[in-house]
Amino acid sequence: MYQGKATEEKDNDDPFLFDVHEIDFMLLTHAHIDHSGRIPKLYKEGYRNPVIATKATCDLCEIMLPDSGHIQEMEIEWKNRKRKREGKQELPPLYTAEEATESLELFQGVQYDEIIEVAENIEVRFNDAGHMLGSSIIEVWAYENGKTEKAVFTGDIGNNDIPLLASPTMIESTDYLIMESTYGSRLHMRNDDKAELFLNIVSETIDNGGTVVIPSFAVGRTQEIVYELNKLKEKRDDEEFLKQYEALMKVPVFIDSPLAISATEIFKKNMDLFDDEVKEEMQHGDNPLEFPGLQFTKTAEESKELNERNDSSIVISASRNV
Repeated sequence: MYQGKATEEKDNDDPFLFDVHEIDFMLLTHAHIDHSGRIPKLYKEGYRNPVIATKATCDLCEIMLPDSGHIQEMEIEWKNRKRKREGKQELPPLYTAEEATESLELFQGVQYDEIIEVAENIEVRFNDAGHMLGSSIIEVWAYENGKTEKAVFTGDIGNNDIPLLASPTMIESTDYLIMESTYGSRLHMRNDDKAELFLNIVSETIDNGGTVVIPSFAVGRTQEIVYELNKLKEKRDDEEFLKQYEALMKVPVFIDSPLAISATEIFKKNMDLFDDEVKEEMQHGDNPLEFPGLQFTKTAEESKELNERNDSSIVISASRNV
């Protein structure tokens, strides 16, 4: 699904360049809407064969796709009001929340590292891509005329230091490689540097009596921020840093997004996918997605009350399911 520029989003309504009834199965690398967002449109147009993905990806799509359908309905309602004023015919949504929910019946969850036969003479394996919870690099083996050929589709590949997640799986060989390249020309800041920069900004804001509002992706980024807040105390032990950290921990932290709250619960149910360091912390009773002062706004009223607060706080807010 195209997201962002209005000119690109129009392309989401274009007909598929293939007959949806000729597709035998779909392999989904991960749940982010730019990858999964037109599955309900496929369903709407008659596709009824399996959508194969990891269990965590299936879990996340259960909340993300209906949410995306709700957004489609809200956006087309706004556009149709304008079209009606202009005397133009109203348009249907790309798909509805109900159609998105119905499409979930096609999803089949698999485990990492398991070789499965998806069709005659075709086997696949989902490997951890380290990009988000449940994300995958997919290996595909095709057997034909006594010959085996292998293709690898990377999906989005994570960095080696993404909080919570294991590093991407190293694939040793392939005949054909299909790669995502969105950030191929960009160098990323180390997470250690980001945590210190983040603490300095938050501390300065709190010292001035302000509130820190963090716009965040509902799925993935929100959970990483919560984890980083929980881990800051272990970064350094100098006096100034500890002073900043103690001040930070006295400030309430709110997650102000229904989708982010639901996604956090799914993260908690799939902690077996976290990296080894996080698992070790969990064995010692430290939940990486919880800490004193963390609160969730579960109703519209609780969300509105944040605007009335006079004390300093940190608000992690996600407006869309990207």
